[in-house]
Formats: sequence, structure tokens, C-alpha cells
Amino acid sequence: MAAAGGLTVLAGSLGWVAPAVVLGTLTLLTAWFFRNPRRRAPQTAGAVVAPGDGRVLAVHEEYEPRFLKDRGTRVSIFLSIFDVHVNRIPCDGTIEDILYQPGRFLAANRPEATLRNEQNSLLIRTAGGAKVLCVQVAGVLARRIVCWAFPGEVVTCGERFGLIRFGSRVDMYLPLGATLRVAVGDYVKGGETVLAELSDEESACGQRS
Repeated sequence: MAAAGGLTVLAGSLGWVAPAVVLGTLTLLTAWFFRNPRRRAPQTAGAVVAPGDGRVLAVHEEYEPRFLKDRGTRVSIFLSIFDVHVNRIPCDGTIEDILYQPGRFLAANRPEATLRNEQNSLLIRTAGGAKVLCVQVAGVLARRIVCWAFPGEVVTCGERFGLIRFGSRVDMYLPLGATLRVAVGDYVKGGETVLAELSDEESACGQRS
């Protein structure tokens, strides 16, 4: 933003109208893309919220071999270039592990992107022992995944933990006992929309100590 803004001012001061307009538009689009609105996480006991804004692409029960090593429910959310790209923690807990995986840059809405694309995974364990896996998946235009969280960190539902630049996807893996609150085609908002509710025994978002 600073670079584009500086070039805009320079072009304007030199009287280069067309380049100034183009650079000014680029500056505004960049600022809009990296917007970071405030969100209020729900206080519903056991709720797991969406980690990002976007449309629900898929809801599948499948085996997750890397972290859970068990069957779970995958909820995939596609973030277009028009969505907020700041990612948020889906539930209260402790980050047990973070794994960055280099890979391809297939279109994020393709099923094979789940395991083949560049991605970053956060495994969160709730106070009740539930494992919730959140995966940042790169896309065709997304060439950099940013993550500010670290293993061992105690995290709070709805807090910001990273972003994916210029179009992407996030996958959530939930325990099979979780009650789903979204379906394919739903539009969700990161940090606010409840994706699922964990069972009473599994402490998550909304249960503050």
C-alpha cells in the first residue's frame, strides 16, 4: 500500500494523469483487499466458528491422515478475492501443532486442492479434549500464507491468526459428534458464523474460564 501510494503521489506530482489514476486505483484495491474488520464471536457454548469469510464448498465425512488420524467432518470454505482474507481462530483451546506444507497452486475450489495445494495446518485441542483442525489452503492467485500463531499458544475463539493473499480456501475438520449448523452453498463470516457445535463434553468457543 505504501509503495503504490507513494508512486501515485509521484505520478501525480509529475503530471502523469493516467498512471496516477491507475496507481491510485491499485492502492485503493489493495487497501480494500487487506481490510480487517472487527468481529464479535458468539458466546454459544460449544460453538466452532468459521475461520474465514466465504462460501461453503463442501461438507464431507472423511479420514484425516495427518493430524487426527481418524474420521471427521470436513467443512471447506472458499474465499474469493472479494472476501475478507484475515483468518480467525475457530474455538478456544491450545494449539498443539502447526505444519506448513509446500505444494501446488491449483484452483482452491477444486477437490484435489485439499491435499495437493500449498497449505498451513493448525491443530487445536479444546479444554474438553476435542481436536479441531484448521487448514489454510493456497489457490491459483494465493501465493503466500501468513500465520502468526505458534505451537503451545492458548488461543481464543474469533481472534486473528493469519491470512492468505489473493483468493484462497480454509478447511475445517471437526469431530464426528459435532452438530453441523451450515450446509453447502451457505455464506459464512469469519469469527462470527457458527459452523458447528461440539458435544457437551467437549469445551470450545463460548466457554470462558
